[in-house]
Amino acid sequence: MADPIRVLLVDDHQVVRRGLRTFLEIQDDIEVVGEAADGDEGVARAAELTPDVILMDVKMPGTDGIEALRRLRGQDSAARVLVVTSFTEQRTVVPALRAGAAGYVYKDVDPEALAGAIRSVHAGHVLLQPEVADALLSDGTGDGRLSAGRGPTLTDREREVLELIADGRSNREIARVLVLSEKTVKTHVSNILMKLDLADRTQAALWAVRHGLTD
Repeated sequence: MADPIRVLLVDDHQVVRRGLRTFLEIQDDIEVVGEAADGDEGVARAAELTPDVILMDVKMPGTDGIEALRRLRGQDSAARVLVVTSFTEQRTVVPALRAGAAGYVYKDVDPEALAGAIRSVHAGHVLLQPEVADALLSDGTGDGRLSAGRGPTLTDREREVLELIADGRSNREIARVLVLSEKTVKTHVSNILMKLDLADRTQAALWAVRHGLTD
């Protein structure tokens, strides 16, 4: 049997953390390894506990979730961060994704769906609730990079790489699937982002979904 997914809970409301822990602890493949009440403590606990997945609130006193995400990325944390919040505004969603979040769900998400979201981001996928994806993929995002598609055409190889990015594959995995060197894959990824005027792999995955390259 595979090792359980190690989860760290970061939320300033104790009752929320308690509720999440109560539900997640009955999942056979998920283990809650710790809790934190703000971003500072969350970053410290992540370094100490090396969780696989962090459930992170956005709005917290002191260091908020966005800043905590930036600090985790700066420390090259291997943890995948799933934002779990009651804030639905696009001005909150977009910075969270740019700061490195692997997924974004609302606190009213069905418990079983939350467990599925944890498994999904742990497997390397980008996970957004439909309402979040709709907002980001609409032409009215206020950020033209997410509604790209009228620029240069991708080559067949670049499209293959983009499909695998959207499937959550790392550069190493893409190289293995396509029988390429990892350096060549990195070049393709850079070209894709440049051609489509996208900022990162998350935006590339969203672009692929919007344009029918993947489900």
